[in-house]
Parts: sequence; C-alpha cells; structure tokens
Amino acid sequence: MTLAIIGGTGLTRIDDLHITGQQTLDTPFGSPSADYVFGELNGKKLIFLARHGTPHRIPPHQINYRANIWGLKQLGATEIIAVAAVGGISKTMAPGHVAIPDQIIDYSYGREHTFFAEDLQHVTHIDFTEPYTPSLRQRILQAARDAGIEIAARGTYGCTQGPRLETVAEIKRMARDGCDLVGMTGMPEAALARELDLPYANLSVVANWAAGIVAGEITMAEIEKNLEVGMDKAIALLQATTLLTKPSSV
Repeated sequence: MTLAIIGGTGLTRIDDLHITGQQTLDTPFGSPSADYVFGELNGKKLIFLARHGTPHRIPPHQINYRANIWGLKQLGATEIIAVAAVGGISKTMAPGHVAIPDQIIDYSYGREHTFFAEDLQHVTHIDFTEPYTPSLRQRILQAARDAGIEIAARGTYGCTQGPRLETVAEIKRMARDGCDLVGMTGMPEAALARELDLPYANLSVVANWAAGIVAGEITMAEIEKNLEVGMDKAIALLQATTLLTKPSSV
C-alpha cells in the first residue's frame, strides 16, 4: 500500500519525510497544484502533495481537485489522508485541536466536482453514505490512541466556497444543519477519491473559532498561532498512522 498525504494550509512539508524524488505530472484534467513528492516516513513509502501549491498560492475555489486526485491514483497511491485547516463550530472543536470527521455537508458551488462528466456510456452514481472510508478512519483513531494524541473522533465538516471566511449568520445556519467544523477544501476532494475507489480520510486541524462563536474578528495572526500547535499534533498523528500502514510492495 502507498499512502498519499494531501497537505493543506499550514502543512506544505513534513520535516521527517525522507524525500526520494518528485514528479511533475500533466493530467487529462489539467495541472495538479504542485509536483508530487515521493518519500519514506517510518520506513513506509508515501506521496505528498501540497494542495494549495508551493508556495501556498492557490485559493480553495481554484484548486484543480480532479487533477490532484487523478494524479495520485496514476502514481500508485492506494489511500489518501487529507489534512485541512478548519474553523471550529461546536464547543468541543477549540483552536489547536485535531478532528477526524465522519460526515460532510457540501456548501460549495461551481467547482468541477466529478470525473463522470463527459463521453459517458452510462450515468454513474457513487455511494457516499460514509464519505470518509471507515477502515482508514479507524486506523487513524487507533494510531491516536497508541500515541496518546487527543483528538475528536468524529464530527461533521461543512465545506464552504471561500476564499472569504463566513458570516455569523452562515455559521449559525451551519450549526443548525449539524456542522461541527467549517472548511473550504473538503469537497469535491472526498467525492473524487470515492469515484476512483481510493480510500480517503480527513484530518482537520482547528485554526480558529468560526464567526460568532466567540467575540471579535478572526485574524490571520490568530490562525497562524493555532496552526503551529495543531499541525504539530497532525504531523505526530500522521507519523503514528504510518506505523500501522502496511509497507508498499512497489
């Protein structure tokens, strides 16, 4: 098995990753966000992709999700852990915390969201009852227990369009809908992985309270401060998860 890690805001590299190469790839859907980086972590082969590019320059609504996911499949990835910076809606989702969501609600629009769009022989529907692969989620949760890393073991991720942050009224609506977290990159990434039969899980790092949860404006300084704490936990969890990942036969 070859694990792929998609790094979001705050995770453009993994310091302990022993890099063995990188590859630029053209896809039928255009160019991915960045070169794919090949390496080893805890003796396990993996592929790393910076979702927002290197340097961090591509906003959430302009990411070429189809190219990113198609490229990972083409290069031999067999499962994906996607790391994302998010806002906390539920009181348990405080800044600096890490969550492994189990459900998602898609509020985004206008994104190329499926591989099944052209030259079809028949209409294709995917089952998306469980948007995050249960077996992969359970492995991450087991890794957290083994490493003594405190996480939120479930939650609903609400995916907004961005790049702006949300209004107080929008967050109130999302809370009524049952969202615990708010981010901008969770979809169509998860659905595209399902279309290509790639097990996929999300590792959400809470960077700030969502609008209106606490008083005051949301600042980039606050987000960056919280990401430093949360990403350290996320990287430790990724390292722990690789210990439970079967070696690649490639």
